[in-house]
Amino acid sequence: MDLKRFSFARQILPATGAAVAMAFLAGCATMSLTNLTPSSLPENPSGIYTFTLRATPKSVNVVVDTVAPHVVVGEQTHDMKKSDEIPGIYEFDYRLPPGQTSIGYYYLVNYQVTGNSVVDNREAYTPVFHASVVSRYVLSLEVNRGPVGARIGVLGRGFTPQDLVGFDGTPVRTVYESPTSLGFYVPALTPGKAYRVTVSGATGNSPVGTFKIDSSDVTVEPAALTLTPGQKQSVTFTISHAAPAGGLLLDVTTDIPESVIMPEVVVPEGQMSAAVTVQGGKPGTGSLFLKGYGNGEVSVPVTVGTAH
Repeated sequence: MDLKRFSFARQILPATGAAVAMAFLAGCATMSLTNLTPSSLPENPSGIYTFTLRATPKSVNVVVDTVAPHVVVGEQTHDMKKSDEIPGIYEFDYRLPPGQTSIGYYYLVNYQVTGNSVVDNREAYTPVFHASVVSRYVLSLEVNRGPVGARIGVLGRGFTPQDLVGFDGTPVRTVYESPTSLGFYVPALTPGKAYRVTVSGATGNSPVGTFKIDSSDVTVEPAALTLTPGQKQSVTFTISHAAPAGGLLLDVTTDIPESVIMPEVVVPEGQMSAAVTVQGGKPGTGSLFLKGYGNGEVSVPVTVGTAH
């Protein structure tokens, strides 16, 4: 096959006459071509990526045994082979040159059509497609539902410490574990809803799936705090179920940050409660808040008075 002739014909197609246009339309009328190669190809150590095409005759006059698909990459034409498993599917394994991360290609199919004892040579081709090789790809969430504060794993490849997990586009607390694993804590958002989860970083955004936040309850003892500056008091947080693997982070916030001094609250894995020491800071009146629990939020009144 003369690739240069064909490439030139593709370039001048908009300016050609009715004869060329009719020849192309004839190919479309008798052969359907469907590109099955994804636009994003996960990087692999071999550097080999498979082009996949479905070529389906649309006329009984097509001589099936003459169907010969090719994939054209740059200025090189490669013969495709029939799939051993699925009829009408053709494949070609392409070795990507070192350092190249994008591929431009199209498909060309030669075949014959018979009619009135005449054999007619035809060709059909697709538009130019583009595929990119991505060094990061996401396989799945370890689980797809859980309560606020649960630590959830994301499995994949090519993760970096700069990657962030997002719920409906909003970044959440993310923990980099390794190039093949990220972790995140279920954010304090409205329970009972499913949120779109993505991983974002220098290489762009990658969809992960959906995650449903389940409602849960938490009780705080004591139910209110009265302190003086420097005074300390133990506060116990109790949940309604044993904490999952990795523990359960209780995202406690306050509207008087200068008045309340306290550590992070994490219920250990398999436990149902955690006790922390809260210390009074500057005088003030406000509350501790835990969003995503009970009817949406649990609050604990806090008063830090003046020292006597």
